[in-house]
Amino acid sequence: MQNTDLQALFAEPIFRADISNSISPEQIEFIKKLKMNRNQTNLISENLYLFDAPELASVKAAVQGALDHYAHEVMGIKQALEITQSWSLINEPGVGMHSHSHSNSIVSGSLYFCNMPEPPAKMVFERHSTYQQLQLLPEADKRNLYNTQINVVEPRTGEVVLFSSRLQHFVESNTSPQPRFSIAFNSFVKGKLGNYRDVSELSIA
Repeated sequence: MQNTDLQALFAEPIFRADISNSISPEQIEFIKKLKMNRNQTNLISENLYLFDAPELASVKAAVQGALDHYAHEVMGIKQALEITQSWSLINEPGVGMHSHSHSNSIVSGSLYFCNMPEPPAKMVFERHSTYQQLQLLPEADKRNLYNTQINVVEPRTGEVVLFSSRLQHFVESNTSPQPRFSIAFNSFVKGKLGNYRDVSELSIA
């Protein structure tokens, strides 16, 4: 073979931004004191519209700013992404989070609003969301962008991470003696889609 070339056909973005300056110690304590319910293995806040709380106005604004950047600069769309549901999560020592994706959402995210435990327990993204009858797994030393079955993100304190809601993902077990706190959220498009003359127009308020 001569003049071989390998190119990425489609890429899947993960967007990360530090918004720690928008989070106060008082807001951290407010989130940590929320009433929590059992959620399969971990804990989830009873309030599932957490960013509607007036106490978290500056945090919501910073997250919305990240979504605005993602919509305009990453997706390249003129429509807005608006936060829908948002909730707090606690992974106690020895607890991870089951594999899942986010329904009725376009872009989802995680916010690591307070100090992460050590080690922080990574978020693991999976290539496939359905059962694979035929598995052709790459050899350990041949894994790369094109054949890997998973990609791993290690969260950082004060960081918001945005990703496509359709991506299957899970959180590793928390091997630290400290709880692992985070906020998760969904978003949906707002504005006019399609084209009037093509009879494909749709307005989402």
